Amino acid sequence: MTQVDLNADMGESFGLWRMGNDAELLKIVTSANIACGGHAGDPDVMVKTFDLAARNDVGIGAHPGFADIAGFGRFRMHLPVGTLQNMVRYQVAAHVGMARALGHEVRHLKLHGALANMCSEDVAMAKAAYEAALSVAPDLIVMVLACTAQQDAVEQLGCAWAGEIFADRAYNDDATLVDRSKPGAVIHDAAIAGPRIARMIREGAIITESGARIPARIDTICMHGDTPEALEIARAVRSALEADGVRIARFAGHR
Repeated sequence: MTQVDLNADMGESFGLWRMGNDAELLKIVTSANIACGGHAGDPDVMVKTFDLAARNDVGIGAHPGFADIAGFGRFRMHLPVGTLQNMVRYQVAAHVGMARALGHEVRHLKLHGALANMCSEDVAMAKAAYEAALSVAPDLIVMVLACTAQQDAVEQLGCAWAGEIFADRAYNDDATLVDRSKPGAVIHDAAIAGPRIARMIREGAIITESGARIPARIDTICMHGDTPEALEIARAVRSALEADGVRIARFAGHR
């Protein structure tokens, strides 16, 4: 039986400002990428999200991004390698340390936003970011954007990894995501997202905007938590996969 994990970015509220509906998403997904305070989140939000994930038996992951709360981590930043690594270490260390203090396990890592997009294009940058995270928590499973420089980086590092595709994003022919500024880059219609992802799982391939098929190892599917239709898309994707007989469960990671 085909098995796949469903993940969502969450813990992205900050103080009195609220983002997304984490409590409802956690009833659908099997892995949670929880913000580390760089692009979003704060200590109280982090702890609350850990607890919600644990109560729903959802795997916990660190979700570091550029230190850019105003831009929600979506502005590209060009940092010296050492500064980049320290930024990642700082966020992952805070995340892992707080989780452990409260009795939770952080099992995976996923980069956020512009940091993730830049690492999907640049193997050296991806390796630097992953090495920094693994220096804090060597057993993390690194979630990578399948068939991009992120995957090349983890294969070179020899660390545990899981290949990810996105339910609500369009793809270029090199397996990178279509820039959010372009029409059609973000899919808002659950009636499109569900069948589209089910087709990719059946074919074992990323289907790009041009219709090209890129064979991929698909271990997990991302549903963003910060769009108005996030819950509707998450439910549609899960329903479409289950209708195809796909088992929804946490990824194990591989090397």
